[in-house]
Amino acid sequence: MVKRVLSALIGIPILLLLTWHGGWYLASLIVVLALLGLREFLNLGQKAGFNIRPKLTALFCILWLVIFLLQRTEWFLPLAVIWFVISFGNYGLNYPTVSFTDAAYSFLSIFYPVGLFTILFFLRDLPDGKAWCFFVFILVWITDSGAYFIGSAFGESKLAPKVSPNKSIEGAIGGLVAACCFGLIFWYLTRLGNLYAVLLLSLLASIVSQVGDLFESALKRTASLKDSGAIIPGHGGILDRFDSLLFAIPIVYVFLLLGMAG
Repeated sequence: MVKRVLSALIGIPILLLLTWHGGWYLASLIVVLALLGLREFLNLGQKAGFNIRPKLTALFCILWLVIFLLQRTEWFLPLAVIWFVISFGNYGLNYPTVSFTDAAYSFLSIFYPVGLFTILFFLRDLPDGKAWCFFVFILVWITDSGAYFIGSAFGESKLAPKVSPNKSIEGAIGGLVAACCFGLIFWYLTRLGNLYAVLLLSLLASIVSQVGDLFESALKRTASLKDSGAIIPGHGGILDRFDSLLFAIPIVYVFLLLGMAG
């Protein structure tokens, strides 16, 4: 518990401070988190028995980060297409040694976690992006806390017993309600967007954040690992801490980019 608290006291202020400043400060943090998360993701894949090429996969993910740092966003799609061809070309040429699942896992790595981490920068770069970044940070934490406390008190119906036995449907609903309550408070304090749009965004982001948590739990269970890593004392790995956030950030970004917040 002491390690968890100390890690939070150090890590959370760093995340908030660098997000507040944005620019190269945030970009540098994102690159570090993406590389550490990628290492964990590739390790999970190998532990799970996927036939992937970690060095080649890492190379393309690093190229994605180089493009990100250069701010040449028009190069993202060509790189993704090339990586798709290589990943599934490897499947076609080396079947059955390389399965479809192996190819899909390799291809996914350029988006999860690397690509999803970089979206945080683009969210911060939107009008009022600073406020929306803090919105998604707090919403994910509120969702997790609400699900935990409601699930502990009233949880009886298992949500995904084979993936995460301790999670309940009641807890998941509690997380959604808590997120919507936070969305109401956020709108009242900032007056950003339309109230009903912010509530809808809160609901959607809360749902996908819980999906992200289950996704990471499924990966760890497939790999027979308790944590994705051990780099954060008391918390596990980067993916253990950012799994929900990685799913929620793109939803918030796309919602705002399309002007759906009102």
